[in-house]
Amino acid sequence: MTLVVIGGVAAGLSAASRARRIDPSLEILVLEKGAEISWAACGLPYYVEGRVRALEELVVFTPERFERERHIRVRTRAEVVAIAHPRREVVLATGERLRYDRLVIATGARPRLNGIAGLPQPNAFTLHTLDDARRLREFLTARRPRRAVVVGAGYIGLEAVEALRTQGLSVTLLDAGGRIAGRDDNFLVRRVGAHLERFRVQYVAHQEVRAVEPDCVAGFPCDLVVLATGLKPNVELAEEAGIEIGPTGAIRASERMETNLAGVYAAGDCAETTHLVTGGPVWQPLGTTANKMGRVAGANAAGRRERFPGIAGTAIVRLCGLAIGFTGLSAAGARAAGFDAVSATITALDHPRYFGGRPTEIELVADRRTGRLLGGAVLGEDGVAGRVNVLAAALSRSMTVDELEYLDLAYAPPFAPVWDPLLVAARQLAREL
Repeated sequence: MTLVVIGGVAAGLSAASRARRIDPSLEILVLEKGAEISWAACGLPYYVEGRVRALEELVVFTPERFERERHIRVRTRAEVVAIAHPRREVVLATGERLRYDRLVIATGARPRLNGIAGLPQPNAFTLHTLDDARRLREFLTARRPRRAVVVGAGYIGLEAVEALRTQGLSVTLLDAGGRIAGRDDNFLVRRVGAHLERFRVQYVAHQEVRAVEPDCVAGFPCDLVVLATGLKPNVELAEEAGIEIGPTGAIRASERMETNLAGVYAAGDCAETTHLVTGGPVWQPLGTTANKMGRVAGANAAGRRERFPGIAGTAIVRLCGLAIGFTGLSAAGARAAGFDAVSATITALDHPRYFGGRPTEIELVADRRTGRLLGGAVLGEDGVAGRVNVLAAALSRSMTVDELEYLDLAYAPPFAPVWDPLLVAARQLAREL
């Protein structure tokens, strides 16, 4: 039995590793079109910032080490250009054909540049690969730019703002949709906009960028441009093979991560999954999701029957000292999904005042008819990840606001006040309900 995995980063290597642990006799081959495998994409902004000194620190496995320790064959610079499923073959760019019994597609995603004219420019960068980060840092070192424009207020855009500010640049942030981290949430937009202004970052919402000029973007002068305009799933290979594409534009897969072609699985940034709150399809390209999807795909490709339940859309990002975390639906997103959404926003201290408490802001959203919690956002300097993770767990169990209000959360002055901000927010939302 031969398992072929297309893609050698998060989802692909998780699938291969899980399959190997289940079936030591399985023949496994990973095909990666690039030169590297298993690197931490989420660390790229911190390399640009200078916190990570060398790109090698972001490489988890070299191909040689992965083969040696996991007993899995890896071929780099091996681009798959076609899948011939009736013959159970993949075709490489060289014309070589490789047979498989089971196949995992983990082709990831690529920057969505939205037809921006004027590219490429020597001072315009994406931040998606190790080479992207290397070129950007070399440009910062050699050219010493003073003004930067970041296009897109998603995760990468926000992290790029912080990285460039740390490098001493004046930064302007432009976003066409007027969203923060892809979330339609007026609470986040207002709060993050005020925070950016405090740190002298010009934030311009609803600013479409049609072209990049050598020293200017949409009328804003700059020496450097970071294009963080979102990602596009790499589905062309799958689609040409007859694999269904879902309404999100990513590969449609079952809870077992199997496509409409028997024995062919999809995982990671190229595949959609189920939203735990709406029950509908969702595409959210994040490393945490990719690793879990890959693990399930690999298990089922090796003969197990495991399921991936879906995601709540949990994420967190740091921006100029402020942690921004969220999960589930915003109020606007909940209404768009058909819920009778009610929201409440509070500000409370993250520690007792006598222990140096600082403000934490929380927005919670619930359904008026059922009292079910639908989502929330947390902003603050400390404890944000823990509070967002509590909300994510609550969403996975379809908790009501009343149930959230009486959760037995830990208290001690070094960690939290006696009434945790989450409980304060739940109590306020219960009043609104």
